[in-house]
Amino acid sequence: MSAQAKKPELYVLSETAINIVFGTEIDPEIHKRTKKLMDLLEEAPFEWYLECVPSYTGLTVFYDPIKVLRIMGKRDTPSAYVMEKLREKVREIGETTGEEGERAVVTIPVCYEEAFGLDLSHVATENGLSEEEVIRIHTSGEYLVYMIGFAPGFSFLGGMSQKIATPRRSEPRTKIPAGAVGIAGIQTGVYPLETPGGWQLIGQTPLKMFDPNREQPSLLKSGDTVYFKAITRTEFEAYEEGDM
Repeated sequence: MSAQAKKPELYVLSETAINIVFGTEIDPEIHKRTKKLMDLLEEAPFEWYLECVPSYTGLTVFYDPIKVLRIMGKRDTPSAYVMEKLREKVREIGETTGEEGERAVVTIPVCYEEAFGLDLSHVATENGLSEEEVIRIHTSGEYLVYMIGFAPGFSFLGGMSQKIATPRRSEPRTKIPAGAVGIAGIQTGVYPLETPGGWQLIGQTPLKMFDPNREQPSLLKSGDTVYFKAITRTEFEAYEEGDM
């Protein structure tokens, strides 16, 4: 078991949700256990199951309490009944994560030029590096999509080098453009829509990270592998015009 993994803990989040926690850190082994449980629930869902949402440390399972009441009778509370069923699933996956299935691999082109990387110089100074070194480190990493949240299609990526880790801005910006690539602590991610935000901006991608008209609206999903590739401003504009 990973050093960061621990005995799973289940607790009631609300009248319709149970939280399952596998650990306390950003850890690929914790993600594997989370993903394994999520796949198990999705492949053979309970009648009362609605959906589950992964996080860095575990999974939140949402359920229909009316359907639970119809099944369980008057023996217990809906939350206690659901927790027992989920404990059985947790025991089923055990502590071993095993081999994962094939992951989708997505390469994201990023223009790190000054007009897009508003905080690139700050990230470099904060870590005693040049801007070129920050870009080299950011584009040399392999990133795992742990979860989607905050805004539709916003991906939380783990696997970034500690060498460029930088705290969030003390004063968040009120408007960040869609496609902006940011850093917050040891996380990196891409803003899919124009939103407020406090991550350190180091570049921008011309890719549309979220499109409600696509079959899969979010370009990324939990479990995907991501690489970043540096592009010039000319290439960025060509992407926007659909020439690449």
